[in-house]
Amino acid sequence: MLISLLRLHARRYRKGIFCLALLDFVATSALLYLPALNAKIIDSGVVEGDVPVILYIGSAMIVVAVGTAAVYSGAVYFGSRIAMAIGRDLRNVIFDHILTLSPIEATRFGTPSLITRTINDVNQLQLLILTVLQLFIATPLLCIGGVLMASVQDLPLAGTLLASIPILWGVVAILLRRLRPLLRSTQSHIDTITKILREQFAGLRVVRAFVQEEHERRRFDASNREYTGLTIRVGRLMSLMSPCVMLIVNLSGLTVLWLGAHRIDSGDMQIGALIASFFYLMQVMVSVMMAASVAIVLPRAYVCAERIQEILLTDSSVVAPSASAGLPPIQGILQLQEVGFCYPGAEVPVLRGVDLTIRPGEATAIVGPTGSGKSTLLALVLRLFNVTTGEIFLDGVNIRKIAAEDLVKAVSFVPQKPQLFAGTVATNLRYGSASATDDELWHVLTIAQARDFVEALPGGLHARISPGGSNLSGGQKQRLAIARALLSKAKVYLFDDPFSALDSDTADRLRRALFLETSSAAVVIVSQRISMIRNLDRIILLEEGVVSGVGTHVELVERAPSYRDLVLSQSMQGES
Repeated sequence: MLISLLRLHARRYRKGIFCLALLDFVATSALLYLPALNAKIIDSGVVEGDVPVILYIGSAMIVVAVGTAAVYSGAVYFGSRIAMAIGRDLRNVIFDHILTLSPIEATRFGTPSLITRTINDVNQLQLLILTVLQLFIATPLLCIGGVLMASVQDLPLAGTLLASIPILWGVVAILLRRLRPLLRSTQSHIDTITKILREQFAGLRVVRAFVQEEHERRRFDASNREYTGLTIRVGRLMSLMSPCVMLIVNLSGLTVLWLGAHRIDSGDMQIGALIASFFYLMQVMVSVMMAASVAIVLPRAYVCAERIQEILLTDSSVVAPSASAGLPPIQGILQLQEVGFCYPGAEVPVLRGVDLTIRPGEATAIVGPTGSGKSTLLALVLRLFNVTTGEIFLDGVNIRKIAAEDLVKAVSFVPQKPQLFAGTVATNLRYGSASATDDELWHVLTIAQARDFVEALPGGLHARISPGGSNLSGGQKQRLAIARALLSKAKVYLFDDPFSALDSDTADRLRRALFLETSSAAVVIVSQRISMIRNLDRIILLEEGVVSGVGTHVELVERAPSYRDLVLSQSMQGES
């Protein structure tokens, strides 16, 4: 899974990887040549007392060393650029795929986990790519080349190198086998900490209002301690690797020196060959340690690759066609035929047998108790979910056959919890229409009763909006969301409790201006405030996912007891 993921995204950088491999090959070959030159300068120069030979070979060694450093620098540069580029591409691919997921799949993963997988997990893969690109040529070449060059100097000593390599790899393999499950748990705990932090930051006002700071502190501390304990266990295992490797390296070095000393004493080899063999031993051991550094990063990267692939291999349950088939010019006739919906894993459907037709120029309200399926019904029209039973048509065309771009142009939506993005008032409004002029922005702001407060903001249309609109009140965010929806000039408008954060006077002015602006479109409003919907063309009463009443305000008061109770309760509160 890890290899297939990296291979897929590394294809476009084949030329850069080839240049990197070439630079690594040149630098490593030069590095292997240095001990041979060192042996020659000792045997032919130092032992013989030949100063010109020492100067000549010494100059060559300096040139080779400087050239090797320069070439390695180029290899590191290319490797870093390629690793960062692949990481960027992976983040883009994951982000783009997440945007295609329906709320069902996104909820299954959870926002904290999606954030962690997009940032932290990709960073781990990026680290592996960087490590591998810098070592995938140098490591095997140093190992194999070191053994071969040592064999040229003295064959019996080369056998010592061959014997030490499997011992070293055996120690590394044992440690890595114990690391992998711990690293998987570590990534899961990062998800948990991210989730807790996100909840605490988003609900900071609630935490303070109920004086629950100590409870949240203990909750975070418990999760943090678990993560710290896991990290310490990982650190302990990884800290064993360096001393174990160094012990094997030093024992091998002592063995080479001991055997080499006996062979020099017997006249079977020269001093320069022993020094060169020792250097080759060090190079072979360094190559194994370099490979071990890849092996250390590998388990965590493998776990991260699995988590990333889990997202990329998850197909959305809502797949829109790339182009709408046979879609006539949109008029705005919305039809729901025997629509039913059940959330995955739920035992009871949220909606059952909903029949509804809304035509242009009609304003329809949907009321009902909490949990009756009002917001879900709007989500089905937007095709955030697919209906479980029945069908939804727009101008006689099943919305499953309408491309997402066409559906968005035809249907505009104001959610129950308005979402604003970091930027300015203008950039947030232009989500409704990217080409809208400033005059058009002021027009929809006037209709949404938002012009006064926007004009009072420093910069007006260019006033800064904090992430989530945290620097605005709930009513201000709601009015900006309504203005954004109106800017799209859609044929169907869906409003999910759009006046909940507004006072009665503002809501009443907005309602009158809103219905005048949308008089030629089909309008559906979910609201519990009877005063806002009593004069609409039609009111739909939903109870337990079933349409239990359809009619005007007066008709429902007469024949729907639950609607009458709702009216009476609000009359007692002075709202209706």
